[in-house]
Amino acid sequence: MRPTATFLDLVRSIDSGNASTRLETLASLLTAEPPSGPRAAATLRHLEALGFRLEGGAQFGDAARAYALAAAIDPHDTQRWHQNAAVARLRGFIEQELWPNAAAYIAELRSRDGAGAIPYETARTLLQLGWTHECRGRAEPAVQCYRLAYDLNGGDTGLATVDGDSLSRKIRNLRLLQMNALAEAGQHEEAVVLHESTRSIVGLGPVGIYGILTARQAAGEGHGRYHELRPGRRIADPAVTFLDGPIPLTSQPGILEAPPQYVALFKDCLTFPRSNVVLRGERLIYDLAAHPLSGVADIKDGVNPGQIMTAVWGTERALVEAPSEIREIEAGLMLFGFQSRQYGHWLLEFVPRMLCFNDPACPSGWPLCVDDGMPETHRQIVALMDTRDRPIVTLPPVATRFRELGLAPVPAFFPFDTRPGLPIYDAIWPQDILAAVRDRILARLAAAGVDLRRTGRRIILSRRGFTQRQLVNEAEIVETLRPHGFEVVQPEQLSFAEQVQMYHAADIIVGSASSALINCIFCRPGARVVALAHESPEFYFRGFSSFVESSGARLLFVRGTTLQAEGVHPMHANYILPPAMMRRALERVTVAP
Repeated sequence: MRPTATFLDLVRSIDSGNASTRLETLASLLTAEPPSGPRAAATLRHLEALGFRLEGGAQFGDAARAYALAAAIDPHDTQRWHQNAAVARLRGFIEQELWPNAAAYIAELRSRDGAGAIPYETARTLLQLGWTHECRGRAEPAVQCYRLAYDLNGGDTGLATVDGDSLSRKIRNLRLLQMNALAEAGQHEEAVVLHESTRSIVGLGPVGIYGILTARQAAGEGHGRYHELRPGRRIADPAVTFLDGPIPLTSQPGILEAPPQYVALFKDCLTFPRSNVVLRGERLIYDLAAHPLSGVADIKDGVNPGQIMTAVWGTERALVEAPSEIREIEAGLMLFGFQSRQYGHWLLEFVPRMLCFNDPACPSGWPLCVDDGMPETHRQIVALMDTRDRPIVTLPPVATRFRELGLAPVPAFFPFDTRPGLPIYDAIWPQDILAAVRDRILARLAAAGVDLRRTGRRIILSRRGFTQRQLVNEAEIVETLRPHGFEVVQPEQLSFAEQVQMYHAADIIVGSASSALINCIFCRPGARVVALAHESPEFYFRGFSSFVESSGARLLFVRGTTLQAEGVHPMHANYILPPAMMRRALERVTVAP
């Protein structure tokens, strides 16, 4: 019994100061007298407890040695002990942030065990460690844990993070967060180094640093020509009207300054379809990113699915990924960009540019360049707006270099969303630009023989085909309104000309506050519009008022009860509306002068 007593005495005597030397003594003892039978089982239990105790004391290397001793005397479960040892050793490197050492050990494991069970199970443990660091806001240790798991597993196959992302996608997203933080702090060079360390895993190219300029600034530096068509001017502050009286709005009101309208022409520009980024030399030309209020904007280029490039924004400079493939175009006008295929963005942000492209200052013969996958309705609008019979070139999602490129602005400062922690930005739209678009389209339709004389229609805009910002009890509201002469319409099922004809003929329009209400710019003056919305005081009430009332229509908001669902942006929440409230709104718009 003496050897057992000696072994237990050694195990019990191990502490933080003597673990390494006592483990060497244990190894010699076990080599000289390998235990067997019941004594072997007891020895394994003690070694496992010792390893666990050493890990708890952050002595990961010593814990790995204890597990290795267990592997040496257990012929039945060697894999488990080797896996425990591998995890303990990696935890030690991770705890001390010795990333090169961890990478070297990963390479050793891969060369020794290939794609066997030990690397796979160890990689799964690394996923848990990465998730723990991520939940604690420790981005770099999280990235490194995921990177080690990726290398140990030999790629993404068969592994996913706790929240379901692939390892490469998770690393990409965390890196973007880190790079954004560095760029916002002016540490662009450090962000480049960070990106370089993992870009091969996530399949990205190198990034360059670009100074951010407006089109006017870029032309002023001698990089192009800038022709101003309409100067900056004051925007009317819209009055927002609610059925039950004013409410305190918690969004940030949009600025009341409309930017100048212009045509800017540049040579040798690199662009990215589905994105608003334009690169020329070492400059990035982007009015929104160069605006004094750009700090409120979540610009999103390169972050959302469908984007073909990565951009990270900081004060006055941005990081942009170099494309792996570039196609060439001789000349074109930029009518493509972020969210161009979404109808609301298209009508407010892109269509008004046609007013500039129609101007004699814009070269004739240059084609209009649009994103692929755009609805036919979008092309119908272009045909109505275009006065110069320009061809349309559809751009696939491939970086495109233009020898000559024409730019025109968005008619308002409009961030796609605000940064987390900031109030929603409620952009206010200039009525002069929207009125010009309205007049142009109505005139072209009238000339084409579309009958715009009808009046008196009462319309309910249905959102049955949509999953967000939906009136859940729409059928009940429809039955409330039908006896009063209302008809149900799904605008997306009509041609654009039919939509304009319908809105122009309506005396009253009722519908959810969504992109369908943007077509109210084609209403007749004096028409009444009832916008149904959820109850959030952050909603875009000023913005909807500004563009709906640009036609001379009058807008009334009716707020229902929000039905917030997990994972849905608060601005897109569904809601319900009591029929009694709808009846009060109808009385208001039919009785009030």
